This record gives sequence, C-alpha cells and structure tokens, in this order.
Amino acid sequence: MEEFVHFFKRYDIWDKLGIFYEGLVFVYGISLLFVYAMLAILSLMGIRKYLRKDTYVDYNIIIESVLSPGISIIAPAFNEGVNIIANVRSLLTLYYPKFEVIIINDGSTDDTLDKLTAEFELIEVDYAYVERIVTQPVKRIFKSLNPAYDKLVVIDKENGRSKADASNAGINVSAFDYFLCTDVDCILDKDTLIRLIKPFLDEETSRVKENGDRCEECGYVHLEETHRKVIACGATLRMVNSCDVDTNLITRIRPPKKLLPRFQEMEYVRSYVVGKMGWDYINSVPNVSGGLGMFDKEIAINAGGYDAASFAEDMDLLTRMSAYMRINKRSYSVKYIPRTMCWTEGPTSLKVFSRQRTRWGRGMIQLISLHRKLIFNPRYGRLGMIVYPYNLLFEFLAPAIEFTGILYYIYIILTGKINWPFAIVLMIFVYTYSVMISTLALLWDQVTFRYYKTWREVIGLCLMAFIEPFIYHPLILFFALRGYFFFLTRRQLVWGSMQRREFGQQKDQGLNVVG
Repeated sequence: MEEFVHFFKRYDIWDKLGIFYEGLVFVYGISLLFVYAMLAILSLMGIRKYLRKDTYVDYNIIIESVLSPGISIIAPAFNEGVNIIANVRSLLTLYYPKFEVIIINDGSTDDTLDKLTAEFELIEVDYAYVERIVTQPVKRIFKSLNPAYDKLVVIDKENGRSKADASNAGINVSAFDYFLCTDVDCILDKDTLIRLIKPFLDEETSRVKENGDRCEECGYVHLEETHRKVIACGATLRMVNSCDVDTNLITRIRPPKKLLPRFQEMEYVRSYVVGKMGWDYINSVPNVSGGLGMFDKEIAINAGGYDAASFAEDMDLLTRMSAYMRINKRSYSVKYIPRTMCWTEGPTSLKVFSRQRTRWGRGMIQLISLHRKLIFNPRYGRLGMIVYPYNLLFEFLAPAIEFTGILYYIYIILTGKINWPFAIVLMIFVYTYSVMISTLALLWDQVTFRYYKTWREVIGLCLMAFIEPFIYHPLILFFALRGYFFFLTRRQLVWGSMQRREFGQQKDQGLNVVG
C-alpha cells in the first residue's frame, strides 16, 4: 500500500489533474443543485396553475358531449393468466363515453388467451388490419359475442420480445385518434381518461407577431393566433404495494411497508411532483411514462411508433414525436397533470429491481447514442437546447461522474491530500439538500392532494429521505452503470420472467439477462 501511495506522490501531474477535476465537479454540482431548485420552484408554480384552472372545470361536459374524442386503451399482456380477467374488467369500467380496450396477447405461453376467450365470449373475426407500424406477425383478432363487451378487442400475435412491439400492434388496430398506453397489471383511476384527454381539448393558444410593422389604418402591430398542439399527456404514478385493493379498485392508499418499494414510492413522488411538473411549466417534459401515457395517434404513427429495439421506448417515442413536430415546423406541447391516475406494483426483491434498473440504465445510454444529433441543436428548439442537454449532463453522465468522484475521494484519502473540514461540510450540505428536496416533494404532494390518510404515514415516508443516500441511491448508481456496461459490451437483454407477488399473484412481465 505504501508503494502505491508513493507512486502517485512522485507525479505533480496528478495534483494538476486533481485541481482541474475538483473545479469541474464543483461547477457540475452547483449546476445540478441549481436545476433541482429551479424545478422545485417551477413545479410549485405549475401545480398552483393546474389547481386554479381545474377548480372551474366541469368534467361532466366531456362525459355528456357527443363531440368528445374516442380513446383507444392499449395494454400488452405476456403470461398474465393469473390476473388477466380482473384487469381487463377494470379497464372496461373506466368512466368515459367513447373508448375501446385493446389487449395484445404477445405470444403468451400460459392460459392468458384461453381465459380471455372463455370469460369474454371471444370469437375470431375478419379485421381490416393495416400495418402502419411494422411489428411481429399478428395471427388473429378477436371480438366478443356479448354486446356488454363490445369495447373489447383482443390481438393474438407472435412474441416481439418487448412491450414496444406489442404496443405498436395495438396502435395499428386502434380505431380512435388518441391512445392510452398502459400495463395490463396497472390499476387506473376511474377518471383517468377524462383527466388525460382534457389537455388535448385545451390546446394552448398563444399570440405571436406576424411582422414588426404597424398597420397604417389601425396603428397596431398585426398578430395572428397559433395553436400549440398537445401531442402527449401523462400523470403521476404510485406504488400499489400495501394499498387496499378491492376488485382492482384502490380503496385505501398506503405507503408500501417493504423497504425497497417504499424507496420507490418516494422516488416516484419526487420525480413526478417536482421533476415532471417543473418541466411541464416550461414545456420541456422529457418523457411520458410507459405505465400511463396518452398520445396523439397520428403524430405517433408519423414519427414511426415505438422502437421495438429500444430499452427506453417511452422516452424514445416522445423524442421522435417532438422531433417530428419540430422538423415540420409545428408548435407542440407535452402536458403532465399532478394527480395520481395509475398505481403499479414496485419490485420487492433486489433481483427483480436490478433487472428493471439495469434496463433503464441501458435505455438511457441507448437513447443518448441514438439521438445524439439533437443535443445542443437549435433546430429542435427546447428538445435540442433544454431536454437533451439535461438528459446528457444530469441523467446520463451523473452516474459516471459520481462513480469517478468516489474513486477520487479514495485517492485523496490514501494520499493524504483530502481537506477534511471542507469535505465534511460539503458532504453535509449535499446530504441536507437532497433530504430537503425529497421531503418538500412529499409534503407538497400531501398538502395538495391528501392521498395518505394520516400524517404519520407521510412522516414515515419522509424519513426514507434520510437513509436514501446510504441504501437506495448506491443501488441506483450501481445498476445504472451496469446498464451502461451491458450496452458498451453488447451484452444481450431479452424479455423474460419477472415474478410479482402482491395480492397473492404471480405475474410474468420482466427482464432476464443473458450473457
């Protein structure tokens, strides 16, 4: 060990590199803290704006109007035989005047299709299937003999090894102008369709200058109205773990009791309430969750649909939709609403969690690599100048910079070059700041919407912020880097078995790592 220390002490270049690295990390860290503070402020403003407008909205108008647009609910299913019937019934009972439910049996090897056929009296029908987005072959399409299930369409197709391929088949079959993509094992709020379609009906109108000359007759600068087309809308997701559920209806919202889902609940609330709502305020939403997102179908198809080869298919779709609008010089917006409209089951085992986050890590580096031409490209507006620079600097590079920072700390400790008083103050500041952001997000969410019944539950969840940097965050860091490594080494990832255990059910919808 002493020889190792003396080796580095002999070279002044390491001191110079260290000074440069410290300065670089300092600027990076200050920028990151500033971005988080900005998002928190913008989120506060965005949620207040949403609540002011929502107070005066009569959603019955949407329900009663014959002009309300139709919505196609698209839900891929792979080996969901245990719970498929209850989940489909739940989707069929959503509160909206005109919608269809499209279930895609993505090559299931269990009794998923048999159960659907028996329960909903399905028969194979001749269907004018137009493959506007290329997918794995669709074998059959089913409809029900029972008029009570006339909203249901079931697609039987060959397995595409991704949710994206199955979703594309659903888009091809869909009859309406808007589609909602979700997971078949998610539990949706009854008002999901009403609330998510509202931003599409309220396309923002702004006034812009046509030219800088004043009219000789009236003396005013002429203005013209331009519509900012809403192309996608999302809402907050939470963990269903430990909630009271009766026939796929949430009857009592509770924070998860198990440690890993409890961390995820805090992460989701922080991400949606602070992150997504902050970006929404400046029309720079980076992605709409694959668990719950509504899209303009024509724009999605023109952009190429979901990329079946992507491990971040939700971000990739929104990126290409946004780029399509910019290339065609059309004004657009992506909206988020702060209300929780979807509950999903978070992984309870480290093995399952690692698969999920490794996939997310690989998806991020894949996304940056695929869309690198957007970064700092003014042609793409906010997408190129805000969204993708942020993704590159503070999402993609963050794990790598943090890991090198840990290595650098080890180096300066071993060489005795660490300034302990400064290092301790810095660590306390960063720790306190992270705890503050998480706590504010949880408290602001509770004060605004009161999802949890008691403040004891809220305080218990807030306490997770104090131990997150020591338990949960290192896991996130490790699995993100693992995903990067798998991408760079071209290690294969395929869709396989991921076991879920909530409510006594086992669901296969996951990821296996193949070496």
